[in-house]
Amino acid sequence: MNTLNIHSQKAQLILTAIAASLATAALITAHSNYTRKTRRKELDRQVLQALAAKDANDDARFNYSPEPELTESRSGDYDEDLVREQLARNYAFFGDEAMAKLRKGHVVVVGCGGVGSWAAVMLVRSGVSKIRLVDFDYVTLSSLNRHATAGLSDVGTPKVLCIEKALRKMSKRVDIDSRIELWRKEDGGTLLEGADWVIDAIDNIQTKVDLLKYCYDHNIKVFSSMGAGAKCDPTRIQISDISNTIYDPLARSVRRRLRLLGVPSGIPVVYSTEVPGDVKLLPLPEEEFQKGNVNELGVFDDFRVRILPVLGPLPAMFGLYATTYICCDLAEKPILNPLPVKNRKKLYERLLRDLLHRESKLTGLSLNKLPIDEDDVALLFEDLSLGRSVIPPHNVPSRPTLIRWDAQRPLTVDNCVVMEYKDAEKHATSIRHSDGTYVNPEAIWGKEVQEIVTRRAKEIEKERQWVMS
Repeated sequence: MNTLNIHSQKAQLILTAIAASLATAALITAHSNYTRKTRRKELDRQVLQALAAKDANDDARFNYSPEPELTESRSGDYDEDLVREQLARNYAFFGDEAMAKLRKGHVVVVGCGGVGSWAAVMLVRSGVSKIRLVDFDYVTLSSLNRHATAGLSDVGTPKVLCIEKALRKMSKRVDIDSRIELWRKEDGGTLLEGADWVIDAIDNIQTKVDLLKYCYDHNIKVFSSMGAGAKCDPTRIQISDISNTIYDPLARSVRRRLRLLGVPSGIPVVYSTEVPGDVKLLPLPEEEFQKGNVNELGVFDDFRVRILPVLGPLPAMFGLYATTYICCDLAEKPILNPLPVKNRKKLYERLLRDLLHRESKLTGLSLNKLPIDEDDVALLFEDLSLGRSVIPPHNVPSRPTLIRWDAQRPLTVDNCVVMEYKDAEKHATSIRHSDGTYVNPEAIWGKEVQEIVTRRAKEIEKERQWVMS
């Protein structure tokens, strides 16, 4: 009996210790989060205080008297005739009725770096009178090669406030709402409230996808900027639906994730068809790695800390493309048919039609429909195969063909591959013996090809799990 009591007491002590440890860990985590938020707010306050003091000193130094702060209630101080004179070229282009609609536009710019800052500037210069700027980040020295409004004196200040200061010098009737915040899907609705258009100029894939999905689900017009980094050819920039983008790695990642979330198309984007060269993220110094997890070195854990090389004019062009598209839409004179580089839709239709014919022959049935559609074909051909044959040397096929890889398994996206037509013919005749038994495709094409097919199937499964998480 004594032995049982001793064991019982030990068990109680162990449970008590575990409970105390868990409670202590929870308190430490809560205190760390609270301390981090408090420090961030204090930093914002100090930055704003320093800016106010600096502006006052600069005004005294140059004997300059700034104009009163412009707010919506004071917009009547600026004569309408002067506004029309300032926007005379826009009125000449659009006309009075269209410009009236444009000037009533409300645009939210999410991400105020190289792309978003130029978009904001040209929206206001074009007559848009209400704009909300959303960005958590601050101006750094490295921002100055591409930011529309930042100068040396702005380093260390919030990007949104830097842009706001410049915009108020460009327009007397602009209503600016600056938010030093990170857009998150959990509470992002308030930041998009009242928007006629949203410009997505975010460089984090997860947040970008979340924003585009949110806008799509809530019928908010959104225009997205794809990857301007590591590119230099301005002749390759174009506007397209997200579903028609090619050669852009960022667009590929965004497109694949959106498609798995049920958003196959319907989002206009600016992107470049230029294939990025051999450019990589700039390495972090060794001392940065010694500080701990590199993902924790930034302001937010899920934002990049290494730098992608960017030629300054390219982000500016992306921002100007976005602004032009939105201004035309607000004026109800939209760009109806952006010129695609290639008409991929016809290619997908042909690939699907040929696959239907092959499946009918393989099954011996007269099929009218397949378990995959044109969106799946686009995913398979563009994103998984990159337009190349699965058979070495993995060239771009002169006559691309889709075919079921393993005839013993049902036709699915992860059991379908791209081949050159002659290789597909060989595969179709070799995959099944005359007695009706099937052949392992690895026996036909080798282990290397089988590994490629297996790896792509894992990619699809990984992205499906990402969508479910």
